[in-house]
Amino acid sequence: MVTSFTTMATPWDDKAPQEVEAILDKKFAEGQYSPKGADSCLMCHRKSEKVMALFDGVHGSDVQASPMADLQCEACHGPMGKHNRGGKEPMITFGSSSPVPAEKQNSVCMSCHNDDQRMAWEGNHHDNADVSCANCHQVHTGHDPISDKNKEVEVCTSCHTQQKADINKRSAHPLKWQQMVCSDCHNAHGSLADANLKQMSINENCYSCHAEKRGPKLWEHAPVTDNCATCHNPHGSVNEAMLNNKPPMLCQQCHASVGHTSNAVFGGKPNAFNAGQSCMNCHSQVHGSNHPSGKLLQR
Repeated sequence: MVTSFTTMATPWDDKAPQEVEAILDKKFAEGQYSPKGADSCLMCHRKSEKVMALFDGVHGSDVQASPMADLQCEACHGPMGKHNRGGKEPMITFGSSSPVPAEKQNSVCMSCHNDDQRMAWEGNHHDNADVSCANCHQVHTGHDPISDKNKEVEVCTSCHTQQKADINKRSAHPLKWQQMVCSDCHNAHGSLADANLKQMSINENCYSCHAEKRGPKLWEHAPVTDNCATCHNPHGSVNEAMLNNKPPMLCQQCHASVGHTSNAVFGGKPNAFNAGQSCMNCHSQVHGSNHPSGKLLQR
C-alpha cells in the first residue's frame, strides 16, 4: 500500500484527526493562499527528494491542466494560511497515515480527475472501503508505479491478499507473469457491474477473451449461461482449469442423483467416474453443444 510521506515530525501529530480536519476546513473557508505559491513551500521543503520529485511528473509541470499552472502546491495541499510561520498550522496530507478522511482526500483529486473513467467512483467497492487515491497512486514521482503493468498487480495485491494467494495457485490466469493485469477485468475507479467489472456481467467479462464459450448453443448448460464463477475461480485454483472443486464433486453439487453407479461400489478404486476427466470423460461439451444428438453434452 502506498503511504503518505513526511519530511519531519509535524506539530499537529498529537492533535486528534477531527481537530486537524476542523482547522483545515476553516483554512479553506478563509482561502489565504500564498502570493508566491511553490516558492514559499520550497523555502523549507526543497531539501526533500520526495518533494522535489514532483517536478519529474505531470503534476509538477507547467502545462495548462497541471496544478503547477494554477495554485501550484496549494492546489492539492490547500491554502497555506499561517503554515509558513513556523509550520505549526497543518496542510492537507494524503495516504493511509493522513488525519484527513479518505473522502476529503479524494475530493481534492476528483476536482481535476472527474471524467468518464471515474464517473462510477461514488459508492463503488474502493469508495465504500474508504480507500484514498493516494493508497494506490503516487503523485510526487515521474512515474506512478500503478500505471506500469509490471507493477500493477503488486500494488493491487498489497490489499487484496486472498487474490494474491489465488494467482499463485497451480491453475490461474497469468497475472504473476504480467501477461494479464487486474485492470484487464476490473475498473478500480468503479463500474456499474459487481466487483467493479469492466463488463456488465461476469460472463460478458469472460467472453471478452473466451469468445468460443459464448452461446447461444443448441444444448445449453444452465450454470454456464448463468455465471462462469459457479464452476471457476477466475483468480486461481488448486484444481485444473481453475475449477472451484475437483470433478466429480464439482458436478455432484448440482447432479446429486443422476443414476450413475456410486464410486463406493468400486471400493475407491479408479473408474470411469473419477479417473481422467471424471464426468467429462463422457460429458465433454460442458460449455454447451451444437450437435443434434448433444442433449447430454456428450458431443
